[in-house]
Amino acid sequence: MKIFKDIFKIEKKPHKGLLAVEWVIMGYTLLTLMLGLFMSTKIYNLDPIIWGRFRIVMMTLALWLVYRMIPCRFTLFCRIGLQLVLLSWWYPETYEFNRHFPNLDHLFAGYEQQFFGCQPALLFSQAYTHPVFSELMHLGYASYFPLIAVITLFYFFRRYEEFLRAEFIILTAFFIYYVIFIFLPVTGPQYYYLAADIENIANGVFPNVSNYFSTHMERVTTPGWSDGFFYALVESAHDAGERPTAAFPSSHVGITTILMFLAWKARCKPLFWGMMPFYVLMCFATVYIQAHYAIDVIAGWISATVFFVVLHFLYDKICPVRK
Repeated sequence: MKIFKDIFKIEKKPHKGLLAVEWVIMGYTLLTLMLGLFMSTKIYNLDPIIWGRFRIVMMTLALWLVYRMIPCRFTLFCRIGLQLVLLSWWYPETYEFNRHFPNLDHLFAGYEQQFFGCQPALLFSQAYTHPVFSELMHLGYASYFPLIAVITLFYFFRRYEEFLRAEFIILTAFFIYYVIFIFLPVTGPQYYYLAADIENIANGVFPNVSNYFSTHMERVTTPGWSDGFFYALVESAHDAGERPTAAFPSSHVGITTILMFLAWKARCKPLFWGMMPFYVLMCFATVYIQAHYAIDVIAGWISATVFFVVLHFLYDKICPVRK
């Protein structure tokens, strides 16, 4: 009961300005707005990009004002919660930018072939077709946002003094990935295999599809047991927000790796080991459902490690511990 009382208790030393992560988001907002204006002759409809940013800035400032009027943990959580919810708006928008750059999947599929001697994303789902295995893979992939929620809520309720640092690391990592996705147009197997023709892929031929994805969003049918509950869940999420973008590195693997680092740092073994099975399934699932090349997964591990270390250090520098 005390925990819930603390949520609405007025803070004696409230945060006065924007939070560090809110400044990061403002920076991303400005960067992509300038990019949109620079590419205005190519982008098909600039209005949603401009007005979307205006609304996000206004909502951010409005919640900041509410927090200043009622400075408590609940209103602070609302500020962070807004930015987490808005990730689903920011992600598909990367496609509006990178669709105007020549696609690079032929290079990455080639690297995959050189490194593994095959296309794991093509062969994995063909080798394991059992409904139970399929559902486990889709369960792993569907656990992405629930895992983010688990870490967010755990730090908010159990490690509040480290809550803002944890959310800074998570959200800033997201936006770094988004910047990479904008300037590195790799769609991943689920889009490229269809555009390049599965027969070419099976024969180790990876044609350059150039600007194909500037006007095409078709993808291959997701592998697995199509009658499964988690299969349907993943398909619904893909239909709602997936675009031919954001393959390298895998942000699903990268963000969940960061979540595992945060779970370990929280010194809570039940949390860490409870998340571990879903994390392992996630790493395999991204290749199984053909969302990513295997090298995307490896890049996700590497980038997550770098981001976690750098962002943890950076937060301590710009936001010293409040006493």
